Amino acid sequence: MNFTFTSINSSKLSKEQIKLICELKNKHWKFGIKSQVSWYNKNIKQKDIHNLFFIKSKLIGYTCLRKRTCIIKKNMGGVISKYLYFDSFILNKKFRKKKLSNLMMNLNNMVIKQLGYFSFLICKYELLNFYQKHGWNKLKNKSILVKDHSFSTYGMIFNDENHTKKNYHFFLNR
Repeated sequence: MNFTFTSINSSKLSKEQIKLICELKNKHWKFGIKSQVSWYNKNIKQKDIHNLFFIKSKLIGYTCLRKRTCIIKKNMGGVISKYLYFDSFILNKKFRKKKLSNLMMNLNNMVIKQLGYFSFLICKYELLNFYQKHGWNKLKNKSILVKDHSFSTYGMIFNDENHTKKNYHFFLNR
């Protein structure tokens, strides 16, 4: 199988690449291409990172690592920190059950480590084992607060060894 990965900042994506991302996202979240483009324009910032997975010239996988801010609380103080919000992990249905999601996760984890950030994601119960298998740790609900987004699922963290001793206040939109 002839495949390639590309990791690229939003500022360097072509209009064609953005269209391919929106089309792939729409196969999973069927809101229409216009809605996907609108979401992209509203939520994606210039320095966000897009991991693209191609087989030949067809985009079959995508993850967005959105550079965001959080407050890490330890004891009485708090420190503002940058992190990568792990968003939109998608693999085209035709390519599932072929271990390709493992390749994608290896790429995502490598990019996170190379950039020197920790990463946070929100997922459903059914995905906890998948992410844990790839080195992600489930956070206790009482140790996280997402300030600008409501969720009732699970938070996970990667590349932060002391996560059990911290409380996090995440911002997904700043």
